[in-house]
Amino acid sequence: GFEKLLGSRITLFCMNYTYVGNLVGVNDMFVLLEDGAICYETGYFSAKSWKDAQPLPYDWYVWRGMIESFGILK
Repeated sequence: GFEKLLGSRITLFCMNYTYVGNLVGVNDMFVLLEDGAICYETGYFSAKSWKDAQPLPYDWYVWRGMIESFGILK
């Protein structure tokens, strides 16, 4: 699934947090997000932006074992 979304801006719903970013890398254990943010509160999905999203200062790796669901949401 992740390989199909390479180059897309995706949303990852993880065990504790929600991440959004450009998917630029995938391996057996991690996905790599570029220009990402951690979302502490999403708000309504119909809203144009997240209610509380904090930009991540660098490219960010997320462990695949913590990802519950993912897709192109915003």
